[in-house]
Amino acid sequence: MTSLKTLGLLALSLLAGSALAGVDTGSISRGAYLARVSDCIACHSAPGGKPNAGGLPMDTPVGKVYSTNITPDKETGIGNYTYDEFARALREGVAREGHSLYPAMPYTSFARINDADMKDLYAYFMGGVEPVRQSNRASDIPWPLSMRWPLTVWRWLFHDASPYQPVASRGAQWNRGAYLVQGMAHCGTCHTPRGFAFQEVALSERQPGYLTGARLAGWFAGNLTADPREGLGNWSPGDLTDYLREGRNRYTAAFGPMAEVVHYSSQYIEDADLKAIAAYIKSLPSSGAARVESVKTGAALYAENCATCHQAAGQGHERVVPSLAGSSAVMARDPSSLIRVVLEGGVNARTRHLAWEYSMPGYAHQLSDRDVAEVLSYLRQSWGNAAGAVSAQEVGEIRSSLPAIRH
Repeated sequence: MTSLKTLGLLALSLLAGSALAGVDTGSISRGAYLARVSDCIACHSAPGGKPNAGGLPMDTPVGKVYSTNITPDKETGIGNYTYDEFARALREGVAREGHSLYPAMPYTSFARINDADMKDLYAYFMGGVEPVRQSNRASDIPWPLSMRWPLTVWRWLFHDASPYQPVASRGAQWNRGAYLVQGMAHCGTCHTPRGFAFQEVALSERQPGYLTGARLAGWFAGNLTADPREGLGNWSPGDLTDYLREGRNRYTAAFGPMAEVVHYSSQYIEDADLKAIAAYIKSLPSSGAARVESVKTGAALYAENCATCHQAAGQGHERVVPSLAGSSAVMARDPSSLIRVVLEGGVNARTRHLAWEYSMPGYAHQLSDRDVAEVLSYLRQSWGNAAGAVSAQEVGEIRSSLPAIRH
C-alpha cells in the first residue's frame, strides 16, 4: 500500500511540475546557486521565521526598515511579478506596484547582473522557493522621512543601472571576480563608505574609496584593499578563499555580520568563483591606512583577559583563535567591530567544511569603558600593529547602542 509520505511527495512533485511547466529545471538550479552568492536569505528571513518571507529589521540613519517577502506567494510575496518586473526591482529599485525601494536593498549592486543570471534567479524564486503567506511590515521611519518619492530623486542622483561591462585588458578570471564582487555578492554595500545621502561613494575599483571599509549598523566592515595594516595586504589569494569558505584563515576569523555572510552565502560559493573573487580583490591597490596615535597602557589587562587564548605575542592559534598580530580587523581605522566583539563576544562561523565552533566570551560586565579602550589601544599598537588608539567615549557609544549589555 502506498504510504502517506509517498503520496505527499507525489502531490508535491505534481504541483511543482504544474508550476514549472516550460521552465528549465537547470535554470532553477543555477538560480538557487546565484541566490546563495547574493545572500538573499540572510536579509529576507527573520529570526525564527520562514526562509525568504521577510520581516528582518534593518537599521538606517532615519529608522528601521523591514525586509520584504520574496517567496512566490501571490498575495503577500512576489508571485505575481513578471520577469521584467522582477528585473526592474533588482536593477532599478522599483517595486511592481511602482513605489521606490529603500537603498537598504542593494539594487545599486544588483544592477550589474546580466540577463542570463537574472533569468535564472527569476526561475528559482518563482519555481524553487516555497510560497509563504506573510504580509510585509511597514518601516518605522517617521513621516515625512518615510515618504518614498524623494527616492526617485536619489536614484537619479546616485544610481547607475547599467549591467557589468567586462574590462578588455583583464583576463576572464579577474572579470568574473569583478562581476561577482560588484554585483551579486554586493561587497560594496557594507565595505564601501557612504556619503551624505547614504549613497555608496564608489561602485567599482575605478572610483576612489571602493571597498576601503565603512561603519554600518554599529559594526565596521573592514578595508578590503591591499593596505598592509588595516587591509588585506598580507593575505594571499588562498588566505582569502579560506576565509570565505571556512570563516577563518591563518590571520583571523569571521565574526558579527561577516560570520552570517559565511554561514548563509560564501561557504557555498564554488571554488572557481572563490578564486575569481580573490583575484579581483587582491588586485585592488592599497588605500585607507589609519593614522597612528599615542598608545595607552593595556598590557596588564591584555595579560589578564586575553593572553590565555590569543597568546602573549598576539599570535593566537591558527584556524582556531584569530591572530591579533598583523590583523587587518585589529588595525581597521574604525574600531567599532573590535569594541563590539569585546563587549558582546562572538562565535566563529560554523560551516559544512568545519563543523565545530569556537566562541569568545563578552566582557561588557567585567571591563569598564576605559578598560576596553586601554586594552584595544594596546593591541592596536603592539606586535608590529600600527593603528589609532581607542577612546573610552567610543566604547561608551557602542555600549549604549547595545541595550542587552548596557550597565
